[in-house]
Amino acid sequence: MGTDCSENNMKLLEKRFKRYEDEIGQSSSISTLKDKVSYLRKNRENDASKAIVKIEDSMNLDLCFVLDCTGSMSSHIEAAKEHILKVASYINSNNSNIEFWVGFCGYRDHSDGSGRLQIFDFTSSLEKFKMYLTNKVTAIGGNDEPEDVLGGLDAAITEMTWSNATRVIIHIGDAPSHGRRFTNLSDNYPDGDPNGLTAESVLRKMQSKKILYYFGKINNYTDVMINVFREIIGEFPIFDLMNAKSNPEALVNKFCKATSSAIFSSITLTTTLRNSKSIYSLQRKKLQINPNEPDWTTHPEKTGKILYYIPPKSLAEVKDEYYFINSSYIEQDITFKLAPQPFSVGAERYAYFSLDTSLAAEQVGVNKKVIFIDAKVLYDETDNTCYSVEKYINNVEFKKFNANNGLITEFHPILEAFAHFTYKCTEGYLVVYDLQGVDLSNEFLLTDPAIHYAMIFVRS
Repeated sequence: MGTDCSENNMKLLEKRFKRYEDEIGQSSSISTLKDKVSYLRKNRENDASKAIVKIEDSMNLDLCFVLDCTGSMSSHIEAAKEHILKVASYINSNNSNIEFWVGFCGYRDHSDGSGRLQIFDFTSSLEKFKMYLTNKVTAIGGNDEPEDVLGGLDAAITEMTWSNATRVIIHIGDAPSHGRRFTNLSDNYPDGDPNGLTAESVLRKMQSKKILYYFGKINNYTDVMINVFREIIGEFPIFDLMNAKSNPEALVNKFCKATSSAIFSSITLTTTLRNSKSIYSLQRKKLQINPNEPDWTTHPEKTGKILYYIPPKSLAEVKDEYYFINSSYIEQDITFKLAPQPFSVGAERYAYFSLDTSLAAEQVGVNKKVIFIDAKVLYDETDNTCYSVEKYINNVEFKKFNANNGLITEFHPILEAFAHFTYKCTEGYLVVYDLQGVDLSNEFLLTDPAIHYAMIFVRS
């Protein structure tokens, strides 16, 4: 068993080295393991240095609100006036390194003439932005039930000065675009936009400018339009602004939550992915997810192996770069079932439901601690695929508390203190971050962290 494990260990290392070489686009003729480690480490350090610059750039954000400004939108326009300063205060208190410029594009309908579009280009002065909304934007106009949605989006995309690395449109409206494709409501332009705009042409301009799109849903009249947009660019986040129109405070709070979420998720995507094609490709894949646990009786049983190492027990073992080459490597045979579709997707991985059919399920114990679920690798022998495996926790809300690039998406002093502790405990050698999991009444139960290795860069 020891010899087989050692051979399998070396095979896995060779595969990893090959994957790293593929990532950097270079192959190496270096033969010794130690020299390969040094070669790949140098390239990793260069990549990390570039990533730091990219992260700094992604922290600068252009945020454009595209609002339907016809008469029925009065309460939502008032909420937009109130919430932007609250959002800025929240962002600054938790992530003061984020800087964002805010702009506005309001639209009405073709019958409203010169007042059909209102544009306020990006500014870093939130007071100026609020003053513009307060003094210049009113809920008036509109004729038939659809509005000039495509005209408003097109103006925001083409007439505003997009300059920062992270670019976001938050679109809020209670009516669909003109055309039978989007609605069966009373429509003066049933053949579509009278100026020749199409959803495809507008949204592809948005993609080419690397702008991420979010929609604030007020009622069900926009459902068909949302589905058409999804067919073109894939999945995008929908913020629920329904059922709060009669409660101004609740509506402002929903605006704040939606905007903060859009800022954090957009910076994360922009930092992780290299271009808009990757971002929209990822969003399109999200259409294939199935959030429901499957009926396991209908799925075949598969065979595989659980692969894992014995974790290091001391700082010296943590710092030993050959620990995972020389340490005990474990393989266990397993039978399991795997859901055919993922239930969620992140920037780099899909998440699948699976069922261990070789052992009875164990209950997860809870203690008043910050603890991590044990993670292992599942090797599927039938199709030569590997999965990361963690125990499934039922009936809880999974949360992302912070991200690799330093964003704090939901502030908890205990978790930030824990991350700081990992840095101090290892004498600055590493830090554990990207904390995510469930917030239980008596513990944080975490999964899938990122361990950042401390390296020193010299940058001119």
